[in-house]
Amino acid sequence: MRNRSFLALCALILVNQIGFGIITPVLPAYARTFGLGAGAIGLVIGIYGFARFLANVPAGQLAERRGRRPVLIIGTLITAVAAALMATAGNLPQLLAYRLLAGLGAATVITGGQIMVGDMATPENRGRMMSTYQGFFLFGVTAGPVAGGFLADWFSLRASFIAYAAFSAAAAVMAMLMIRETRPESASVATAPVESSDDTPEPESNGASVRRTVFSAGFILVSAVSLTQFIGRTGALFTVVPLLGTETLHLSASDIGVAFTVVNILNIATVYFSGSFADRYGRKPVIAPATLVAGLGMAMFAFSGSETMFMLSAAMWGLGAGISGPAPAAYVADLAPGKTRPQVFGYFRSVSDAGYIIGPIALGWITSQFGYHFPLLLTAGMIVVSGVLFWVFAPETHPRQSRQQNAPAA
Repeated sequence: MRNRSFLALCALILVNQIGFGIITPVLPAYARTFGLGAGAIGLVIGIYGFARFLANVPAGQLAERRGRRPVLIIGTLITAVAAALMATAGNLPQLLAYRLLAGLGAATVITGGQIMVGDMATPENRGRMMSTYQGFFLFGVTAGPVAGGFLADWFSLRASFIAYAAFSAAAAVMAMLMIRETRPESASVATAPVESSDDTPEPESNGASVRRTVFSAGFILVSAVSLTQFIGRTGALFTVVPLLGTETLHLSASDIGVAFTVVNILNIATVYFSGSFADRYGRKPVIAPATLVAGLGMAMFAFSGSETMFMLSAAMWGLGAGISGPAPAAYVADLAPGKTRPQVFGYFRSVSDAGYIIGPIALGWITSQFGYHFPLLLTAGMIVVSGVLFWVFAPETHPRQSRQQNAPAA
């Protein structure tokens, strides 16, 4: 039953992310049709992340109180409606409002999905289950950009948003028919008072446990890694890189879609192996080196003078992002006890999605002031620094590796 539920969840996220991937190569060009500059295009992309930032923690709390399945259903329905509205946008305020709504839907789907995987997994297989789930996620993102580029070239930019709405609606139907609840039975009584005698320590409250986790060094450092990679993905890859390809290298929408597909194919090719490696050798040997490779790929984009170099840069970024894969989410799941996991994941997603706000808006403005090279190199530097700090200061959380590291001291 658990395997069947996990596969159903993977199928849902696959369909949902195909829709998201369809619009990634065409969104900057679509925003251009409203007469926007690079800074305003960054705002269009960034407001989606702002909505996710606001919704992640409430989505985690809702998943804990009402269950994971309702969160997925609500999220996919909101996303379908928002995508259909984006196809009808007639001015910038409407486009911003619909992007905000889409971000609210995405936050509930992504947060709810990660919590469900955490419910199903154990510490020993968490990396592999997270990597399998992320593999389906990435396959959907991979299949989308090429289709979105060709839809834009053959029909119109709006056609990609109509397709996005159709895939999101299909995901909503799948959530209603295929997804089973994974919330532990004890969750409903987790907040009940516990009697204790004078000689028994009072158990730590759920809120105190959440605070202790989110202010720990490990959580802060892994969140910094995720934050900088989100800045790279949404601010640089989704905002600056398509404009670089279109306006400097004169690439078409389908060419940029192919580059995004190269990124995601390499993500898929490496993601399961990275999860298996993280389960066997620990989370840090996966997260830190992969972050450095991703930083190198971003720096390479800054020096792209041809379509070939553009594609090689995409390949390097895709390799780094794929190797990192599910390890940060597995690291957070290691840190969070079962009852605190929904809220801890909500905070983790919010920190990550802060990059979705900072990246497009800040890098869009920097691009309008300084051109394409400086924002890409700045992003690469931030990614590399976060990886180095994580390697030096973060504790290992994988149970077996932690025991081995603590054995000599004991």
